[in-house]
Amino acid sequence: MHGEAEGTSTALPDLMATQLAVVFCGINPGLMAAATGHHFVGPTNRFWRVIHLAGFTPDEIRPEDDRQILRYHCGLTTVVSRPTASADQLAPEEFASAAAEFRRKIEHYAPRFVAFLGKAAYAALSGRREVSWGRQADLMGGAIVWVLPNPSGRNRSFRLDRLVATYQQLRLAVSAAP
Repeated sequence: MHGEAEGTSTALPDLMATQLAVVFCGINPGLMAAATGHHFVGPTNRFWRVIHLAGFTPDEIRPEDDRQILRYHCGLTTVVSRPTASADQLAPEEFASAAAEFRRKIEHYAPRFVAFLGKAAYAALSGRREVSWGRQADLMGGAIVWVLPNPSGRNRSFRLDRLVATYQQLRLAVSAAP
């Protein structure tokens, strides 16, 4: 892929390329992800299993092989670059200060879809108090915005089968989009 970029301002590099089908956006790096330099490396995080079972990848990618996601026209980034043990440790100001750079990144790489993992980051960036799951009415940098449940093991509201079903809805939308 051309245009691959690894972020230099964070311990967790972005895995991005131009014109991807979808960029999955985490809220911010967890401490383990930042320490290892690999996305969704926590032992209870279900991201890699969910995107495989939802049909984005033919095999389950291991966190240490996270760069392979680019082969499947998907990318990874975070809205806020500061690592924390839990996303609730972020201040609202951190989302506000990250917003312009995040939007520029999406405009530059021009994915067809941008998928926020959890409602918090999209709510902060959009200024909306109420955010629903799935496709959003607004575009971001020309990309269709989608909000998915966070695959963190801390998110006990969504069992694996329910996570997979919501991610499959995005995969079907990506497949149907020109």
